[in-house]
Amino acid sequence: MGRARRVGAIWVGLALASGACVDGSPTFDTNDGSSSGASSSTGPIVEDVTGPPPPPETTGTTSPGTTTVATTPVDTTATEGSSTGVPGCEGDCPEHPLDVVFVIDNSATMGNPQRRLALAAEALLDQLALLEASHGVVLDLHLMVTTTDFGNPLCTPFQPAGYEPARGAPIYTPCTDRLQDFTSITGSSTVPEACTDACPLGLGPTDPYVAVVGGEDNVPAGTALQALQCLLPQGINGCGFESSLENMLQALNPSAAWNAGPAPFLRSGADLAIVLLTDEGDCSVQDYSVMEDPAFMNVNPDTGAPQATSAVCWNAGVSCDGPDGMGVYTNCVSNGTQGLQPTSRYIDYLLGELVGSQGKDVMMLTIVGVPGVVQHSLEPPFEPTVGGVADLVIHDWVDGPIPGGEITPDEWAMGVTAADKTFALGIGPGCTGLSMGGPITQGQPPPRIREVCEALDEQGGVHCCMESVCDDDLGPSMTCLRGMIETAI
Repeated sequence: MGRARRVGAIWVGLALASGACVDGSPTFDTNDGSSSGASSSTGPIVEDVTGPPPPPETTGTTSPGTTTVATTPVDTTATEGSSTGVPGCEGDCPEHPLDVVFVIDNSATMGNPQRRLALAAEALLDQLALLEASHGVVLDLHLMVTTTDFGNPLCTPFQPAGYEPARGAPIYTPCTDRLQDFTSITGSSTVPEACTDACPLGLGPTDPYVAVVGGEDNVPAGTALQALQCLLPQGINGCGFESSLENMLQALNPSAAWNAGPAPFLRSGADLAIVLLTDEGDCSVQDYSVMEDPAFMNVNPDTGAPQATSAVCWNAGVSCDGPDGMGVYTNCVSNGTQGLQPTSRYIDYLLGELVGSQGKDVMMLTIVGVPGVVQHSLEPPFEPTVGGVADLVIHDWVDGPIPGGEITPDEWAMGVTAADKTFALGIGPGCTGLSMGGPITQGQPPPRIREVCEALDEQGGVHCCMESVCDDDLGPSMTCLRGMIETAI
């Protein structure tokens, strides 16, 4: 007897989770990339690839955490002879400024990965403390968190009341003040524990970022670790067309309010570390008309008609050879000529401006849809040596439930097939994590993100670490970030 076919409501949930517009595509003005039916928060798409476009305007009336209001930096200057809080340093160790921006996917499937990253923040700060002690240096840290939501107009009609896409702006209110963000757009999934498990006290910084140097921070009645663990969970009600690279670029925009004034996040003399967490590939759009182009849509197996889903991002953004007889693709590279931003936009700014002109060391840790790393180097920068992106196989979805196929048991029981997943996402998973605590995590291959990350190795040595979003414990990935920072020092 055949399995029962899923009902329309199940498709609605799957579609919105993957970024689909289930009520049809709006009309677009291709001169500025905006939708005629969308709110002004989507903004124009700027084609200047030499640097980031102007930041979105902030009026003070958007949702909490999306405007920059703090202007009082923490006093991090130790008096002569005083303890800096770093073992072996009594006021005579050099300070090394480091700005760290976390770009967090806040779409519907990201509750458990956000929780795991927040819990791994302790491992990161522990690793940095070991670095300080072993090298006789005091790290002067700025830690800022934003999301992957740039405001794709296909998502605008489904945004919750009061929600505004981050578009690279810092979100600096504790997640306990934003628990409504932990309910998905459809209302079918609620994961407040993604916040509360890591953030029991609801602490936040006084600036749009966490600042910590020596024994001082900008977290009243708490610690930098507690505040960071409250900021990393960003919720699951964001757009499913993740603009990871564009939001990263906007976070680094020198004209942005959070990078100006007396207490900027991004400092001219600081090195830069980028931490990117997502379970899908990049969908940073240059021309939104691509989202309504049937040439890049996959066919809805229920209707037999093409429709916009996250598959558009794969089809328009990546070119591969294949598939072969086993459904495997090779030589998958970004395609920057079909509506998405070219990866050169991001590479040129990071390497040309920040590294070349400003002399920064820029490093990137991506926690994305690649197989788990089996082994790291025993020497700094502790880069992956076995597993990870080296074992990535890009392939079509395999039908059937896990472990024989690639459909989660819950989805399979509802009638979801490989055809449905291909329609929604375009390509099979780069990793599947059989989590011991929480839902199964699957991550899509990230060729565009990989190109940007690996380009940073042109600085000499390892400046890119790619870890798996499917790993149950993200603590080990923090070792590679520490190692890259250590080699920069």
